[in-house]
Amino acid sequence: MHPPHSVALSALILLTLYSAATAARSCFPKPSSSSTFSCPPFTSPPPFPFSSSPGCGHPSFQIQCSAPHSTISINNLSFSLISYDANASSLLLSPHSTNLTATNCSSSHYSSIPSRSINISASPFRISDASCSRLSVLKACSPPNVPNCSHCPWECKLIKDPLKLLHDCGSPHPPVTHQGCHADVLSFLDDFLKIGIELEWDEAQDSYFSSCRACKSNNGFCGFNSSDPNKQFLCFHAEPQLTPPWISKDNPNRIVILSSVFTLACFLVVVSVIIAVFRSKRLSSAATEEDPTTLFLHRHRSANLLPPVFTYEELESSTNHFDPKRKIGDGGFGSVYLGQLYDGRVVAVKYLHKPLRGAAASGKAFSNKCFCNEILILSSIDHPNLVKLHGYCSDPRGLLLVYDYVPNGTLADHLHGPKSLHRKGSMTWQVRVDIALQTAMVMEYLHFSVVPPVVHRDITSSNIFIEKDMRVKVGDFGLSRLLVFPETTSSSSGYVWTGPQGTPGYLDPDYHRSFRLTDKSDVYSFGVVLLELISGMKAVDQRRDKRELALADLVVSKIQMGLLHEVVDPVLVIDGDVSDGVDAAAELAFRCVAADKDDRPDAKEVVEELKRIRSHTRGVSRVSSSNVIGDDVANG
Repeated sequence: MHPPHSVALSALILLTLYSAATAARSCFPKPSSSSTFSCPPFTSPPPFPFSSSPGCGHPSFQIQCSAPHSTISINNLSFSLISYDANASSLLLSPHSTNLTATNCSSSHYSSIPSRSINISASPFRISDASCSRLSVLKACSPPNVPNCSHCPWECKLIKDPLKLLHDCGSPHPPVTHQGCHADVLSFLDDFLKIGIELEWDEAQDSYFSSCRACKSNNGFCGFNSSDPNKQFLCFHAEPQLTPPWISKDNPNRIVILSSVFTLACFLVVVSVIIAVFRSKRLSSAATEEDPTTLFLHRHRSANLLPPVFTYEELESSTNHFDPKRKIGDGGFGSVYLGQLYDGRVVAVKYLHKPLRGAAASGKAFSNKCFCNEILILSSIDHPNLVKLHGYCSDPRGLLLVYDYVPNGTLADHLHGPKSLHRKGSMTWQVRVDIALQTAMVMEYLHFSVVPPVVHRDITSSNIFIEKDMRVKVGDFGLSRLLVFPETTSSSSGYVWTGPQGTPGYLDPDYHRSFRLTDKSDVYSFGVVLLELISGMKAVDQRRDKRELALADLVVSKIQMGLLHEVVDPVLVIDGDVSDGVDAAAELAFRCVAADKDDRPDAKEVVEELKRIRSHTRGVSRVSSSNVIGDDVANG
């Protein structure tokens, strides 16, 4: 008979090998490696429908792990997987250079442009309206910069009609005329593809998704028959053995082996408990040394629900010691720097301003309040049109917040910045309505989906960030407040007593007079943003007459006199037949900036009206384009 300790060691080794072999024969994730799995952009094993194992997951979502981006193949075309939005069921993909790049043309240095149209029609994906819209407004300047068309016919076709790049866009997204031009269309398309094409996946129309749901309810794992050309769905079931085959009834050492394994398990449990108790005491003693800001956050929110904590040195290094050349924004509460974290992520780092000497105590308290307020609120909400908070740092040397970096600037930059005249070429009426709708949907989410409701208190064009594909991200929750009402008060009539805070020109006059904050205060601020989109003017402009200093006062008076056309952005005048949409949007904005909060619509009404305006705008755009084509044929 073997000594007990050697038997226990042998049993542990054999049990480990047996478990690993069983896991390797199935699609179930390996417990021993799940905690360290890394497959960009996932930080844990990819969820269904993705899989990195052959035959597992969904056949259209098989990925190959690589850095910096994993790859996925659709219709025999290889793409880099830039990001995945689980809430919107959408992917951001960039064509892979290894099998798409044209190599026999003078334009081959555009490394992302494929040699043929990108066609995903036979897959469960569809190209998003946002990606198609970006190409529909693109056109070359006259005369266009074209290569030798006898050698490069495909590139010449793209310059003439960029929509040919994406096969699935086609006629529902006709090109819009008079929207400015690009001197180098191929360079624009190259950058467009490097940023990524957004693809959407309709779960309701995908039979794999419903089959997988039934499979998972029976504790199965979803996969497919990789040898079958149709890749039919398969549900893998684990069939674990209660005892390994080498522990049989006929084995004379069976009792000794089981007893040794049980003893070893009990020993490991006791050691784990001792380590946990020791670690808990060490953490509790360390907590007493934490700064007051961190203790405040932990009192109001469980530590595992808070975003990650960065050290001051990490963020200082990521911004090159807060190099002024890296400053990308400077607001009333802090300066924003472009940073690159140790894992390669590009982020925006907000450094809250230090209080002035004369108001050190009150200024520091106000900075800490904004800092904690933004962390607590952003860690409890989630919406695709909200800027994500990646982490924070509370240090005696400074308070820092780490956000998504949105590289395309703010709405204020596009409408009023130094490059606004150039950028307004892409700010078509349809794009402006989409921006307004996405912002209103964030407001609706905060007021009606979050419990208790959240009032942003600072919805301005400077806090609305624009993605490359013109999608919206709303940020800066430093002034936000929770609307906590007594049980006898409804959210429609309830309010919170608080001193008025916000940005001049956007501040609700009713709230300013009464000190009563309601969700209608956000509606007023949004109404001013909507007026900016319609007029292209600033919310406050010192160059205007005193009575027209505030944009709301100026436009409301024009509407009352029937002179709305005098304040409509001139860029929209050449945007085809959009007058009805502008009039409807102006009427909505007029209601939003009503002096009495009870005369304003709520966020749900705003969203519904903007959806109606967007639907009408798209219909007019299609009809206008059809008329232009018809006129060309008639005059041909």
